[in-house]
Amino acid sequence: MPYDARACLAAALVAVASPAGADGMLSDFAYPHPVKEHALTSQGQDLVMAYMDVAPSPAANGKTAVLFHGKNFCGATWEGAIAPLASAGYRVVVPDQVGFCKSTKPVTYQMSFHQLAANTHALLESLGVEKPILIGHSMGGMVATRYALSFPEDTGALVLVNPIGLEDWSAKGVPPRTIDQLLQGERKTTAASIKAYQQKVYFGGNWRPEYDRWVDMLASMYQGDDSDLAMLSQARASDMVFSQPVVHEFPRISVPTVLIIGERDTTAIGRDRAPPEIAETLGNYPVLAREAEQRIPGSRLIAFPDLGHSPQVEDPKRFNATLLDALAALPSKSLP
Repeated sequence: MPYDARACLAAALVAVASPAGADGMLSDFAYPHPVKEHALTSQGQDLVMAYMDVAPSPAANGKTAVLFHGKNFCGATWEGAIAPLASAGYRVVVPDQVGFCKSTKPVTYQMSFHQLAANTHALLESLGVEKPILIGHSMGGMVATRYALSFPEDTGALVLVNPIGLEDWSAKGVPPRTIDQLLQGERKTTAASIKAYQQKVYFGGNWRPEYDRWVDMLASMYQGDDSDLAMLSQARASDMVFSQPVVHEFPRISVPTVLIIGERDTTAIGRDRAPPEIAETLGNYPVLAREAEQRIPGSRLIAFPDLGHSPQVEDPKRFNATLLDALAALPSKSLP
């Protein structure tokens, strides 16, 4: 399915031209499309979810794709996929979850996958979106999975792009950490440590200059105004990811599901604190992906043996072509 490559390139150039400032709310970080705000009340607090809502061009196909970011990512990380989806006729909604990026980071908040899914469901209801296609990357795959489990009648399909949570780290013997302990770790985060982790775990030891933008984005939230709240939200998210596994509920997923997996990914939460004999068994994505395909009824696995944790960043042209083909092959009866 064709898309306007010039529009995609223009959006990327605009975004690259504006580097991140040191600000926990990413106030100075340019997103590839206009950012809107959805006001909501959650857990007795008035909050705001930032989101992009990109209209299809030139003609709508009547379907909406909702893109879920990961813990170390933001809605902006999807910039290379938004224009191709819109050019293929999809309305594209890209939220920043509460606690992340340009959305409110509450001082107190019980962060759960169901809460984030419910927040997103409320946003989509306010926009008149029905039966969206949920596309979740990294931690966003866990949020999207919980959405599909909590709101199956309101979900058209599920696409999981290198989701974390394909294994239960606690059940495998990784010791837990308190939020206070996790927060201590967050306070040690630097741009250098972010880059080193991503280079090793996400990209198989490789690095390209264009990846620096995403390091800059994440590192900026650990500095300046609101950085304390950003770090606290990150610690809560780490606890949520570890303590709220979704893998055991894969057999209950009732919507058409596609897994798109870069097999060089080695992400595993808690590997750094696990005993060596356990650590070496974690994050085996070629194995985990095939186990997930077997556990999710009727699911389809598309593997990229040469790509890592973020195939949409590492090889956007190939990823977008694969994604659009996978969406075109979804059963029409499940979508609006």
